[in-house]
Amino acid sequence: MDFNEYQTKSRVTAKYPAIGHGVVYPTLGLVNEAGEVAGKIKKVFRDKGGEISEETRAALKAELGDVLWYLAQTATELGLSLDDIAEYNLAKLLDRQARGKIQGDGDDR
Repeated sequence: MDFNEYQTKSRVTAKYPAIGHGVVYPTLGLVNEAGEVAGKIKKVFRDKGGEISEETRAALKAELGDVLWYLAQTATELGLSLDDIAEYNLAKLLDRQARGKIQGDGDDR
């Protein structure tokens, strides 16, 4: 499955309230789900000595799937395709790497 196929297929499950612009709800969901991923990783270090068990890996897979779903809905609401986003991001990173600017701060490096 490619990103655009996922984006199209996931859209049939997108049932959420319109809060102002249609992008608001999925954006808030994206942030929430990303926070859940971060929370699970935090607990790996707090409670599990930094070891990621198969149970934790499965839980992270589920949470990352939720992140992907909300990302797809946010992109759709903005009229963007995940394939285009992925291609743009990779080109940007490869350009930074070629110029020796892969590290550091700022969007315009």
